[in-house]
Amino acid sequence: MSLASTEWLSNNKNSVKIVDCSWHMPNVKRNSYEEYKKEHIENAIFFDLDKNSDQNNYLPHMLPNKNYWEKIVSSMGISNDDRIVIYDNSDVISSCRCWYSFIYFGHDPNLVHVLDGGMRKWKLENRPTTNSINQVKVSNYVAEERKELVKNKKQIDQNILNQKFKVVDARSKNRFDGKEPEPREGVRSGSIPNSLCLPFGKLINEDHTFKNKEEILEKFNNLIGDKMSTDIVFSCGSGVTATVLALAYSLINNKYDPKIYDGSWVEYGKII
Repeated sequence: MSLASTEWLSNNKNSVKIVDCSWHMPNVKRNSYEEYKKEHIENAIFFDLDKNSDQNNYLPHMLPNKNYWEKIVSSMGISNDDRIVIYDNSDVISSCRCWYSFIYFGHDPNLVHVLDGGMRKWKLENRPTTNSINQVKVSNYVAEERKELVKNKKQIDQNILNQKFKVVDARSKNRFDGKEPEPREGVRSGSIPNSLCLPFGKLINEDHTFKNKEEILEKFNNLIGDKMSTDIVFSCGSGVTATVLALAYSLINNKYDPKIYDGSWVEYGKII
């Protein structure tokens, strides 16, 4: 189960590692860590999406190297056999990016879950929060990269010619069609040639839960046909909302492992 319900987490919160991976688009001017310090689910450990990415890459949110990831997760006190529930308080459902990262670095996918509805649903149900931050006992986490789960620009360019996999973009239709400017400077409007568009918000309810499987299946069938495929790569602006689509697709296709174009449009659409 890629998703964990609020009820399930409430009943099992002492037997899992809880991760707060809230992240906000720069234009909304919200500070995720400051919000975490004021209020979070009990025992939650904060995951900084910006700091826990490749710090030597000009592109945002790129996966770090294996050694850095091991240090990050060890400092969070997470072990290889831990069951993890990740949530966020973000409109872009940033918890899915952390979910993808754990799977990319070899954590058992059956042990990594996103809290369905995140902090929004948790609070709507009047479940308890705290501002108390627990001390973490450092672990010795060992990662194993699954490099087949990430695509680079060269592979995307090759695919435009040979069409080995479908690229599905999670951005809004207006951004995809080049009718709206990109939120980041130095990035042109438009989309990857031959790619398809499925705005991630189409798969999310108002309370931040995922749509039911029937609705998700209908959206994908309308986009790519009714044949389940494992040859799908998701993209977006900077690699965050692409993972929302990847998780959603894994809900209807249990043979699918999440594949992401990590550079996404911020790399492909860069004005040179």
